[in-house]
Amino acid sequence: MNMRLEIPPTADNLRARFDLQRAACLASPPPDLALRLDRLARLERMTEREAPRLVEAIREDFGHRSTHETRLIDFEMILSAIRHARKHLRGWMKTRRAPTSLSFRPGRNVLMRQPLGVVGVIAPWNYPYQLSMGPVVPALAAGNRVMVKLSEFTPRFAEALREAAPRYFQADEFAIVTGGVEAAEAFSQLPFDHLVFTGSTAVGRRVALAAAANLTPVTLELGGKSPAIIDPSADLDAAAASLVYGKLLNAGQTCIAPDYALVPVASRDAFAKALITAAQRLFPAAASNPDYTSIINERQFRRLTGLIGDARKRGALCVPLGEAGKDVKAPLGGWRLPPTLLLDVKPDMAVMQEEIFGPLLPVLTYGGDVGDAIRFVAARDRPLALYWYGRDTANRDRVLNETVSGGATINDCLWHFGQEAQPFGGVGASGVGAYHGEWGFRALSKEKPVFLQSRINGMRFMYPPYGARFEQMLKLLRVIG
Repeated sequence: MNMRLEIPPTADNLRARFDLQRAACLASPPPDLALRLDRLARLERMTEREAPRLVEAIREDFGHRSTHETRLIDFEMILSAIRHARKHLRGWMKTRRAPTSLSFRPGRNVLMRQPLGVVGVIAPWNYPYQLSMGPVVPALAAGNRVMVKLSEFTPRFAEALREAAPRYFQADEFAIVTGGVEAAEAFSQLPFDHLVFTGSTAVGRRVALAAAANLTPVTLELGGKSPAIIDPSADLDAAAASLVYGKLLNAGQTCIAPDYALVPVASRDAFAKALITAAQRLFPAAASNPDYTSIINERQFRRLTGLIGDARKRGALCVPLGEAGKDVKAPLGGWRLPPTLLLDVKPDMAVMQEEIFGPLLPVLTYGGDVGDAIRFVAARDRPLALYWYGRDTANRDRVLNETVSGGATINDCLWHFGQEAQPFGGVGASGVGAYHGEWGFRALSKEKPVFLQSRINGMRFMYPPYGARFEQMLKLLRVIG
């Protein structure tokens, strides 16, 4: 195996790593099924064998992070994606017949799926293994070579994965890149055949601009303010438990976490009580609870406490369900921010102007007509996720039909993300493109249309010199369509 590079990443050596993979693409035929399955098998072995070390590195990077959550979301979901891809890959790779209009028969159309070449992945810090390897699965399945830029906010994880990768892959087929903002900017400027970015909308815009200079197509998985609509017909206790779990997984540092709840005004107090009860049951004594994750760093902690302070100053009722601080009740460390319920929130408060990305849940009210909730959501940027709770199927269908979001889960939270048989992606400000399962395979393949002409070729009658024969053939084409 090639040894990893010890020098810090620069624009020059990043280009050298890219050129190594590009040269390997040009020198080798497109990988066949056996080689693609082998690469997926190696990714599976790396995921399984390196998991203990990587889970610990992630825990240390956060100060404290629930190892159960890391194993479930970061590792088990990747193993599930690999198994799904291996099971279906032969079918995904097949050249497909496509309809051929009568005027071009007996020629025929086929659609080939080919590797693009070299795919770049820029991964975030919040689920460092899942969101770095998630795009790698379809990239390898599609026959590409891959470079992955890891976040500087999880340095222990990044170093551990950078050391592990060469034990399973050659540098010309799969490479890990570390470094800070300058490395990320240089990475986004490489002429990849496709670039996948997961992160904030603001940074996603900069990545898209950098990629545009090379006409590199992008998949942008961003975020935004994902609403949870509580219907008048909802079971408040069940909805509250689901919402608390979805909000407090990874302490709310999840791109598809419910960002705020819309509740009928008549149900506001009962729902707030149900949320408090659910939070205290699922994450009791959050500051010292090993199931509850710390905020990634002081900068994010201060940003979140600033949102609470602004909301309180402007009239919101803030209900913290525990104590906050640094290294509260050791040995659990990091920046510990308890679940905080925000009531009497107004749309112009800072907490409603940006994605929260933390364990704060604003609760807003609407009159009871689901149309009021729909109009509130539709008036804002299209969210990455939408959640609806209730029993009234007419209201459910109305919400699904009259709102646009990247995805939706009904009567639960988050789980549309885990469906490998469904695409995952945003819309508008919450993202561009989609992946997961076959959608990821197709996004990272070139679907090349091919027309196979028959020896019996009627189109020759359209050749010049033009005249009566051409006019007759044109009339015939209009008839047979």
